[in-house]
Amino acid sequence: MTKREANQQRSLQAFLAKKAEFDALLAELQGASADHFGADSEAVLWGEAAWLADATAKLKEITDQHFWRGEYSA
Repeated sequence: MTKREANQQRSLQAFLAKKAEFDALLAELQGASADHFGADSEAVLWGEAAWLADATAKLKEITDQHFWRGEYSA
């Protein structure tokens, strides 16, 4: 195996490990979302709405970066 091939193999292993971590975090968030992030519809206040707005903004930045939208567009 050449040095380049070995480097590519290590890169692939690191990528797949991070992808597994990413997928686990997504699954955790999807489960929390399905449960409305534990919010009680009878008791939701602005704090919960603000937290969700902040989390949504962070996810939007990630998706914009990946799909080259917004400030990341070419």
